[in-house]
Amino acid sequence: MTFIDDDRPKKKVTHEIGQDLSLLSVGELDERINLLKTEIERLAADRARKEASRSAADAVFKR
Repeated sequence: MTFIDDDRPKKKVTHEIGQDLSLLSVGELDERINLLKTEIERLAADRARKEASRSAADAVFKR
């Protein structure tokens, strides 16, 4: 008799740069694309915040 443990935590979808994609389904590829787009947006937002902070500091110290 086989038991299925549905209470186990599901593995978080991650992506490794250069990873073999041949075994992924179209749905899994779509998940990866959305994951990476979200991460790019997060990185761009943080970069913009840091640029704004640096610009403010430059204005104060008149660089």
